[in-house]
Amino acid sequence: MTKIFAITNQKGGVGKTTTAVNLAASLSSSGSRVLLVDLDPQGNATMGCGINKRDLNKSVYHLLLGLETIKRIRKFSPNGKFDILPANRDLAGAEVELVDETGREIRLKTALTEIIEDYDYVLIDCPPALNLLAVNALTAADAVMIPMQCEYYALEGVSDLVNTVKKIRVNLNPRLEIEGLLRTMFDPRSTLAQQVSDQLKNHFGNKVYDTVIPRNIRLAEAPSYGQPALMYDSSSKGALAYLALAKEVLRRHSDSQEAR
Repeated sequence: MTKIFAITNQKGGVGKTTTAVNLAASLSSSGSRVLLVDLDPQGNATMGCGINKRDLNKSVYHLLLGLETIKRIRKFSPNGKFDILPANRDLAGAEVELVDETGREIRLKTALTEIIEDYDYVLIDCPPALNLLAVNALTAADAVMIPMQCEYYALEGVSDLVNTVKKIRVNLNPRLEIEGLLRTMFDPRSTLAQQVSDQLKNHFGNKVYDTVIPRNIRLAEAPSYGQPALMYDSSSKGALAYLALAKEVLRRHSDSQEAR
């Protein structure tokens, strides 16, 4: 069965797009069929996998507005070896234009049904806000992955997001669950980072991924070359960390399938 992840956190700069692009590439390298959905008007995931957002004639914007089909807007990322539904700044207008539309919260979910059997994993890179675009992602998803830095304010943000997930589950998507919290940009030398990490594990238990993504210059450099870190420098600590995360995601998915 296809697993759909919404990679989200309303706090910006926590590694959502880095996680979306690098996890997509790592899962693809394992043999999985992967679709990345760029649902952020900044279009950073689109650029990060080697597609120029400025050259797009069709994007997720056109999909959500019902102006194009999903098969006509999806593209293949030769740098990441996965498919992508690309985005650019046009997407910022979608929220306003969808306000009075019927079924505005399920536009992405409905569109994905057309091609869902083509993939093992769909990763949705969400905007850093709990807006209509994020609601579309959470309504379409099976599970939520929350990248976060281990700092004080992050704990409060996670609490808000958990409450939002509960509301989406009650009103729009009863199957939605929190798959896991991913510690990103982690510096093991920081006492605060260790303390927050321990608090996360105490509170969320096995919902916290074992894999930790370190601060790594190669992860920061790779997007400027339009490449996932795995292609930019496969031996870097960042690339190896996302390969480890992909293995953990695959293992969890396999275990959940067997449990059923």
